[in-house]
Amino acid sequence: MRADAWGVIYLDCNATTPILPEVLEAMLPWLKDGYGNPSGSHALGRRARGAIDVAREQVAGLIGAKPDEVVFTSGGTESVNTALHCFDRLAGSGRAVVSAIEHSAVLRTVESLEREVWLAPVGADGVLDLERFEAGLAGAAFVSVMTANNETGVLQPVAEVARLGRERGLAVHTDAVQAAGKVAIDVRETGVDTLSLSAHKFHGPKGVGALFVRKGLRFEPLLRGGGQERGLRSGTENTAGIVGMGAAAEAARKFLADGGGGRIAEMRDAFEKRVMASLSGVVANGDPAKRLPNTSHLSFDGCDSAGLLVLLDDAGVACSAGSACMAGKSKPSHVQLAMGIPGKRARSSLRVSFSRLNTLAEAEEAAGLVVRAVEKLRSVQGPGVGPVVVYTS
Repeated sequence: MRADAWGVIYLDCNATTPILPEVLEAMLPWLKDGYGNPSGSHALGRRARGAIDVAREQVAGLIGAKPDEVVFTSGGTESVNTALHCFDRLAGSGRAVVSAIEHSAVLRTVESLEREVWLAPVGADGVLDLERFEAGLAGAAFVSVMTANNETGVLQPVAEVARLGRERGLAVHTDAVQAAGKVAIDVRETGVDTLSLSAHKFHGPKGVGALFVRKGLRFEPLLRGGGQERGLRSGTENTAGIVGMGAAAEAARKFLADGGGGRIAEMRDAFEKRVMASLSGVVANGDPAKRLPNTSHLSFDGCDSAGLLVLLDDAGVACSAGSACMAGKSKPSHVQLAMGIPGKRARSSLRVSFSRLNTLAEAEEAAGLVVRAVEKLRSVQGPGVGPVVVYTS
């Protein structure tokens, strides 16, 4: 039985997640009657400010931060840009050091800076090569390494990265957009200076995010104006969105504390087990243990992922070939190329990502539909037959 309102088995939760009912309920009063500007000195403004203060505590609780270390933004991309532009302005000479598998929000930002960029390599398992990373810190100005990769779900050794950075006096940022709400995060344990979040990745609304800024860190805002968010991010706050992010963060914190990650991993594992038992020529990409509990990244011999996605879409399964930002592009992703995955295999990849709203029955049904789609595609892409090409605008 498909619980999705559109009759779809939605397995693209690394792209975005549905808003939880309790999150929507928390937001509605602030979309209707709570229209006061949080900077206002009147009662309506004070109520909005109070709601934002509560949300700040909730988001801080999700990542082990203090409330005054949380700055609300318009989303993950703004949070990333804010942190990296701040580092760039305050750092001396040297190069920006980021992993080769970063999200485009990180890669495009550092490429725009007037300094050298070094892409720290990863192994075939998708995990940062710490030995080569450490060697590459000579001459570095600052560092950014993601907590979890958005395509493969592979977790990165952020605590070790932060330790190596601190030893050299380097500011360290982590893009935790894909990890938050899926695995436990504690900024005190990891030791990072800044951390980026986006609400819609953990069942909150789109268009709102947050940036953790370690207390005492020298900081320069990206957006200047009215001095909102203690002068760290100007612009009238999106009260309803921030309240929704807070409610989603609180729900995620409780879900993880109750062992929710393990229940999601059970769905992922059941999906992979059935697919691999039913098909030959299937390869799981990335470290099988050091990954998000919700993410499965598989390659299928004799298949083109674009054609596979069309068949799955027709069958009512929503998933992707990789990052949502790469949709419609036929070339292999930079993530897979950095892992040394051959182009042909990379172009046959499928990313399936679950959430707390999925069920084990959906995982089993989706696995059967994937098997059927692969078999169908292989029957028309067999030896001597050219690949099925799917054109996108």
